[in-house]
Amino acid sequence: MSAALPRSRRTLSDTDLRLLRVFAEIVRHNGFSAAQDSLGMTQATISLHMRNLEERLGLRLCERGRSGFFLTAEGKQLHEAVRDLFGSIEHFLTAVSDIQGELVGRLAFGTVDAMESNRTLGLDQAIGDFAKAAPKVLLDIDIATPQALMQGLLSGRYQIVLVPAQPRAQTMQAIDVFAERQNLYCGRGNSLFSVADAELTPELLAGQPFAGRSYMQEAPICGVDFHWHAVTAHMEGTLLMLLSGAYIGFLPGHYAEASVRAGALRALAPDRMTYDDTFQIVFSRERANRAARLLAEAILRHCKGAA
Repeated sequence: MSAALPRSRRTLSDTDLRLLRVFAEIVRHNGFSAAQDSLGMTQATISLHMRNLEERLGLRLCERGRSGFFLTAEGKQLHEAVRDLFGSIEHFLTAVSDIQGELVGRLAFGTVDAMESNRTLGLDQAIGDFAKAAPKVLLDIDIATPQALMQGLLSGRYQIVLVPAQPRAQTMQAIDVFAERQNLYCGRGNSLFSVADAELTPELLAGQPFAGRSYMQEAPICGVDFHWHAVTAHMEGTLLMLLSGAYIGFLPGHYAEASVRAGALRALAPDRMTYDDTFQIVFSRERANRAARLLAEAILRHCKGAA
């Protein structure tokens, strides 16, 4: 049996890294059996590796059985650290490839959701250009909240992110890309659906249950102090809440367009209840590699609203 990993130890062996990669794959596939093909191991071997890792760390990382697979609190913390660790390793390998004049390795790109329907952005075309220019680079795209993306950029989990403008560290470089119009909507089943825009006073709007973004402060928007009654981190969650008829809330105009055309959503007082979010490409000034800059250039080239 492998010796335990002392709490004070500051180095990782090949065995440690191998076990941590097994752990990362198990979490990615949400279970031992689902990770078998990816790891090329039997379930019994995967279980043995996990026992070894838990013994080396002195931690219980996950629960598995008839109730399913889930991480313990310690497992969740370790998984976050493992993602940061392997992100840093990938950054090192990519930096070496840059020095050697090759575009290889992995590029971790993060963005918020509801980007596909934004035809001003043209992200699909930018990705296509990048794939042609860097065919040996593994492009890893993740969808997360703005705060998680910026934190991941600082930790090295991502090399480049596309996010709404927000405060950032001085070590980060940001490039304005486009402005996304946000409108206030309600679903067909909402009491405001047939109320004339002129009658939608701030007081009336403020009295309605409001679905906000979990990463935003509960501050007035467009001069209205909304009654926050539900929160979600993603546009799809907001859309579902609005379609229920129980809430009002803001969505990007391009994302809500199909539901508006179908008569399921209505924009409320669009001349007043609207604001623009400036989106930026952000990457590290010191750690940006050629692949990250290449993707940034492709995004800017295809965005019709690029600054």
